[in-house]
Amino acid sequence: MENSLKPSPACVVNCVRYDRDGSRRDITLDQISDVLAVDDGSFVWVGLYEPEESLLDKLQEEFDLHDLAIEDAHHAHQRPKIEAYGNSLFIAVHTAQATEGKVSFGETHIFVGQRYLVTVRHGTSLSYNTVRARCEREPELLAIGPVYGLYAVLDFIVDNYLPIVDEFRDQLNELEQDIFAEAFSRETVRKLYELKRELTRLRLAVAPMQDITGQLTRVHTHLVGEEMRLYLRDVYDHTLRVNDATDTLREMLTAAMSVNLALVTVAQGEVVKRLAGWAGLLAAPTLIASWYGMNFQHMPELGGRYSYAILVGTTVAVVAGLFVVLRRAKWI
Repeated sequence: MENSLKPSPACVVNCVRYDRDGSRRDITLDQISDVLAVDDGSFVWVGLYEPEESLLDKLQEEFDLHDLAIEDAHHAHQRPKIEAYGNSLFIAVHTAQATEGKVSFGETHIFVGQRYLVTVRHGTSLSYNTVRARCEREPELLAIGPVYGLYAVLDFIVDNYLPIVDEFRDQLNELEQDIFAEAFSRETVRKLYELKRELTRLRLAVAPMQDITGQLTRVHTHLVGEEMRLYLRDVYDHTLRVNDATDTLREMLTAAMSVNLALVTVAQGEVVKRLAGWAGLLAAPTLIASWYGMNFQHMPELGGRYSYAILVGTTVAVVAGLFVVLRRAKWI
């Protein structure tokens, strides 16, 4: 073909033709249109990673992709969605993986038609080479066509959500110990907030997958046969389970943050009570001393022989009585 393109090896991960029996043969991008021109039951699977615009333009020419779909694929920051363009589909999904205790998010854009499947990865995303290898071990299923490859990719993405949810659950269990610790820690609150933020981001990636897999099983029957709907319903069930687990963890985190705030408020109240109790003990002798410290000439108690001893005894008795009362009330 004219205008032959030599893409960067880093962009083109795989460009493969699968025959009717599921056998594999590597091809070049220039051979794609030639393969599709012959209706022999084969299909093409192309895997890309952060391709240049010229490469996407080349794919548009080879697969006859819609302009709007290519325009979306040019930009990595797309919301998860599924769009139909004639007999082909454009699907944008968010991927997630845990690396060094942090969750990294990426995107995958998928073009699927009757005889082709194109996966375009952006950002942090695991390679789909393992997915391709899994499909090639099941040639009888791969012979179904590109929709089986689509199922395998979506299933791989959803399965990668599960260990992240499990890791979040373990982190929450550890933080519960810190929540009920005697000393208040700002670090605990920060970790709770960060965990809830990551869960919210994960939910924004998972929730739209229910709509995408639901549409694939109910709406786009021209691409998805009855046999593949069973597989996609399984992906839908996994997505639903991850979404429910995410919602449950978010509710637990909200409750944990509320409990932490309540415990801090109670602890502050206890400190205020103790300060008020000791202030009450100091107020009694202060009042008595200030009363008899006034310089009036006619105070009959000042002239008594035992006035000082009586005053000291009265002060001690009042303070002791207050101490007993406050102690029983647990104010000191």
